[in-house]
Amino acid sequence: MTNALPPLYNGHAPITLQELFREALYAFEEWDTELTEPIVTFEGWVIPISLVFEAMRECDDIVPMNIVSAITERLTKRWEGEGPLDKMSFSTAARIMRVLVRKRLLANGGAEMVAVASRAAERNP
Repeated sequence: MTNALPPLYNGHAPITLQELFREALYAFEEWDTELTEPIVTFEGWVIPISLVFEAMRECDDIVPMNIVSAITERLTKRWEGEGPLDKMSFSTAARIMRVLVRKRLLANGGAEMVAVASRAAERNP
């Protein structure tokens, strides 16, 4: 499924993938108590937000500050990075969001969805 998304190039994501990351973040923000995770669409493909975050796991691009704020306000512990917050990479943001998606699925009783998503991510590194 992740092959439906544009690939990274030398650690950099095309703008379309960065925009899709933002859409996935907004979908996460609007996610209430449904068992299944939200989806976004890209070029006719319906994609769970966890796969968008997975696709950005190796992205070295710097996250815009408004996205950093949207992510760090969801953390239960204070963010402690190696640099100032405006230096968060998409890789770090994607890893944080993957954990938050898993936690939400578990809290909503969707443990089997977490297992399916984990297996899908393992098949599509």
